[in-house]
This record gives sequence, C-alpha cells and structure tokens, in this order.
Amino acid sequence: MSKKTTAVGVEAVRDARQLGLPKMLLLGLQHMFAMFGATILVPIITGLSVQTTLLCAGVGTLLFHLLGKFKVPAFLGSSFAFLGGFTAVKALETGKFAGLTEAEKLPYACGGIVVAGLLYLALAGIIKLVGVKRVMRFLPPVVTGPMIILIGLSLAGSAVTNASANWPIALVALAIIVACNIWGKGMVRIIPILLGVVGSYLFALILHWCGVTNADGSAIFNFAAVAKSNVVGLPPFVLAKFDISAILIMAPIAIATMMEHIGDMSAISATVNENFIESPGLHRTLLGDGIATSLAALVGGPANTTYGENTGVLALSRVYDPAVIRIAACYAILLSFSPMFADLIASIPTAVIGGVSFMLYGMISAIGVRNVVENHVDFTNSRNLIIAAMILVCGLGFTGGITFSVFGTEVTLTGLAIAAIVGILLNAILPGKDYTFGEDKQGAQSVNFSGGHRHV
Repeated sequence: MSKKTTAVGVEAVRDARQLGLPKMLLLGLQHMFAMFGATILVPIITGLSVQTTLLCAGVGTLLFHLLGKFKVPAFLGSSFAFLGGFTAVKALETGKFAGLTEAEKLPYACGGIVVAGLLYLALAGIIKLVGVKRVMRFLPPVVTGPMIILIGLSLAGSAVTNASANWPIALVALAIIVACNIWGKGMVRIIPILLGVVGSYLFALILHWCGVTNADGSAIFNFAAVAKSNVVGLPPFVLAKFDISAILIMAPIAIATMMEHIGDMSAISATVNENFIESPGLHRTLLGDGIATSLAALVGGPANTTYGENTGVLALSRVYDPAVIRIAACYAILLSFSPMFADLIASIPTAVIGGVSFMLYGMISAIGVRNVVENHVDFTNSRNLIIAAMILVCGLGFTGGITFSVFGTEVTLTGLAIAAIVGILLNAILPGKDYTFGEDKQGAQSVNFSGGHRHV
C-alpha cells in the first residue's frame, strides 16, 4: 500500500513514485539540504576533506539501505561524537606522534574510527545471537547519558577559541540558529545550521568588503584556493593509519554512537509507524552503520551516523519512501566531485565555525541531560550518583589523559576513554541496578538519543 493515514488524519506517502519523478527529485534535494550543514561542518572543524566526506556520506547511506533491505528511510551523515577524539589525537606528542603536524595525525584518528566502526559489527553479531535486552543492560542511561554530556563539555573550549577570532560574526551565526530553531517554520526550522552558516558567511563577506579584520588583524577571507581549484575533480583520499594510542582514544566513543543509533532507529520507527528494530532488525542497521563508518574512515572520511534532521523531514513531508533518501545520497556523491565547491566551503571563517559550535557543543551536553531525564535515571540512588560523578570527574579531570608503556609502545588513554571504562566497570560491579532496557513503563521505551550529538 502506497498511502497510510496517520494519527492526525493526513495521508502518508510510502511509495513516492506516485508523486512523479520531478517531485521525488525535489524531496531528495530537501533531504540533502537537511543533512548538508552538519555533514560538512565536521571536515571543516577537523581538517578532513569536504569532498571525501560528502562522497562517504552518500556511499555510506546507499550501503546502509542495501544492508537494511531498503526498508529504513535514514540518511548517514558525519558524526560529531568523534570531534573530541580528533582533538585528543591532534594533541598527542608521545611516541611516533612527537613532531608530527596535526594534518599528519589525522590518518591515525581515522584508523581509530575504523576500529570503532568494527565494534558496531561486533555488537550487531552479539545482538543477533543473544538479543538486544541482554546487551543493553551493560550500557544503561546512567552510563551513556553522562558520557554524552562529557563529550559536549570537553569541546566547549574549542568553540570559545574559534568564536573569539571574530565575535560579531560568531554571534550572528549563533543568533540565526537560535531564531530558526525557536521561530522558524517548515524547512527553516529543519536546516538551522545551514542557515546559520550561510547567514553569518554573508555577514562576514560584508565586513570583509568594508575592510574589517579578525581580532588578530588577519583577513576574514582568503579565496586564493578557490581561484585555483577546478570545477570537477576526484576527492582526495587519505588511507587510514593505525596506532594503539589513537585506537584507544577513538574506539570507546563508539559506545555513545551505537546508543545514538539505537535511539535514532526508535525515533524513525515511531515517525513512520514501522518497527525497524524488529524488521529489518537492529543487527542489520548496526551492521550498515558500522561498515559505512569503517569504510569512510579507511579513505580519510569522518565517522557516519544516522541523522535526526532527516527524520524531521520525514515528519514534515510525510513522505516515508526510503527511495527519496537514496536520491539525496546521490546528490551528495555528485557534489563530492567538485574541488571548487569544497574549497569554497573551506573558506568559511573560523568565527562562523565557532558560532555554530557554540550551539552545537552545548546541544551535545543537553542531549545527554535529556537522555538521563527521559529514561528516569534516579539520582537519589547513591549507585547512580556515584557512576555519573565518576564519569564526569574522570572525563574532565584527566585533561592530559594517562600515558603508559605496553611492550615498548607508549599508549595514551584520554579522559573520555578513562570515563567510559570507569562507567562501564562501575555499572557492572555496583549492586542495585534500577533500569531494564525496554521496560521503563513511565518514559522512553528505549535508550533515546534521537537528535544525537552531531546536530541541532
């Protein structure tokens, strides 16, 4: 059946072919714009290639749909959860990392993401064998909620540093995003990040033409690379490199992103009134997400994750056909073959990124708080209070991590890695568990991370 009446009496379109190809192409374009702002922000912040990122997002989405039996209307874009890991890897100065530039350290961060993606495959296999409830009891909201809060807090300093390059530009970006989220309607409310970037970019151009400079006296824009770039060209692939220190930094972050994935699948299921956790099955969607993430990182792209923005588009348009999402993926692939477009994106001033990050990183922590609240974590329970407290103190306290030697190789555990390990161990050891996955009768029926830690 191609149409189905929703709870509000509006027919939902499940087969977009009845709308005609032109409308399907427009709907696909809408989904591309919804994911675009957040997806390109990750390579801009980390130094990865925008072209490679767009290609990996498009190919990863198509691969996800293939492994999910073409049933789930989800788009896979860049994950913000690993930004803290990128920062930590760039800061490494021990062992082989001594003397390397930040650009030379990026392939090692990608190598860690490859391993993180493989953890999805391991969890998918375990879920297939033992069932989702048995696995999720080791990762309750009292562990994952504080971990997501911690990810946002650990990035706060970076947002302030970038914004301080030019505060007026940063504040314009922040104001546009807030205004779109609070007062925007329709597409405006779905693409606040993109509008924030575009609006503050135009404001920065006006300042630049008026002779205004950044706080340090440097020019706001430099279009030299854009002038020299080609309109069409292959994405620059960079093969991932592997080091145990980088792996131990990036891999634990998969704990949060896997929980986010589970929440997003629940959110999409509720939006379109289909149980995707049951069919095609959570193990299949995790498999698609994990393989897409590992393959992206293997060629120098960021981790992929299912995007809540596109779930919002589903709710707005009531067109639930996954084929429309695949059209958006094809758009992303086409744009990835334009170096000029990538260089134009790279010309975005640091202050614009800072203003966007101000909201973005705060939202990461806010989503963690929301997760704790929606899952009714009882902080009058001393056990829960201890676990959350230890996670936050370890993550924020071990600013330089812990470095030790294993068989002659220097290994560094970051604050995030230490916090994840401590949280999981304390949850397993301390008695008095008060949460069972899928059986919270008062609130969310599953771990709820929809909206996640990569977008507003």
